[in-house]
Amino acid sequence: MSKKNKKNREGVVYSTNQNFDYDYNEAQEEETLSPADQDLRVMLDRKSRGGKQVTLITGFVGTAEDLKELGKLLKSKCGVGGSAKDGEVLIQGDVRDKVMDVLHKEGYKAKKSGG
Repeated sequence: MSKKNKKNREGVVYSTNQNFDYDYNEAQEEETLSPADQDLRVMLDRKSRGGKQVTLITGFVGTAEDLKELGKLLKSKCGVGGSAKDGEVLIQGDVRDKVMDVLHKEGYKAKKSGG
């Protein structure tokens, strides 16, 4: 059975209890850590992108709203496009050095990762 047919019930098929209320395991968003406590990795990535290069920032711990704010800041400072979702920020092109400078100025702990 595909995931979309389960309707997020993960294994519950039927209950005879009239007072039964299924507890959906909604993902609890983690509280956003301060920039000094974040351990970010900045790397260049080409996989699954048609040969295009992107700068990938991973390791962000926090809410989706704060992740989008960080992505917006990085995109505006680098003057390029990108996206922020699933705990990662994608910045178009090879702008690792600019991203590292911006992150350090904002107080984040960031390291270059990969080749």
